[in-house]
Amino acid sequence: MDIWADIKRTFIEGSVLTRLIYVNLGVFLVVKLTGVLFFLVNQQFSLIEWLAVPSDPDFLIRRFWTPVSYMFLHAGFLHLLFNILGLYWFGKLFLYHFEGDKLLSVYLMGGIAGAFFYIVAFNVFPAFSPVNAVLLGASASVFAILVAVAVYDPLREIHLFFIGRFPLKYVAAFYVLLSIIGISTSNPGGNLAHLGGAAWGWFYIVQLGKGNDYGAAIVKWLDKIAEWFKPKSRLNVTFKQPPRDDYEYNRQQNMRQEEINRILDKIAESGYDSLTKKEKEMLFKQGKK
Repeated sequence: MDIWADIKRTFIEGSVLTRLIYVNLGVFLVVKLTGVLFFLVNQQFSLIEWLAVPSDPDFLIRRFWTPVSYMFLHAGFLHLLFNILGLYWFGKLFLYHFEGDKLLSVYLMGGIAGAFFYIVAFNVFPAFSPVNAVLLGASASVFAILVAVAVYDPLREIHLFFIGRFPLKYVAAFYVLLSIIGISTSNPGGNLAHLGGAAWGWFYIVQLGKGNDYGAAIVKWLDKIAEWFKPKSRLNVTFKQPPRDDYEYNRQQNMRQEEINRILDKIAESGYDSLTKKEKEMLFKQGKK
């Protein structure tokens, strides 16, 4: 019970990245344990078929939830391991520049974009016409996060095992190129989904630089759903959570400065009147420091 209490506590108190990793691990365990249960009672049933994205539009209509559920679904341990490692590494880099709700939106929308690329390609290109395939895994979402942070901070260097340090833009370009080449191999659906996720990561950061957060709506929608499950309290207490360490403090400071710089650029381009109420308040508070 202590283990379950620790998991519950770290999930509640952890970052968005921690929660995404936990959800992926939890779905994997549920799928595997369900498979064991049906095996023992000698019944043919696969939960994966109900959670993965089918390429056939007829099945897709009946399983409309799959463009979301598939991005938390993994068939094998190695598949899960590599996606979790990629999510952790690139998610940490993303959180150095942005807050957690943006990471969540990029993960979800990147996964949906990956499913969209996969479904369209399998129903448009003749090479896939005789194929009835399914798509599963978090890799499209991981690609979205990788490309997003690479577009935003292209010169940041990361260390690759046995190779050395490389700018992030080259790492992202390499993986995108590898996915393009891989379309004609044994995993065309997965590679098409990678490209969909990468496309969303690029689009999101480019639009964010123009002041358009196209992932904010889905986060607000999820927040409203989460409110239904929160216990109601008569007390309304607000407080600022202090940074947990120097890394977190520096990240918060960088985020504030980058937001101020964006607001100043917006004033230079469109004038002070173009600012939103929130942007004006933030600029006013910064001026009082």
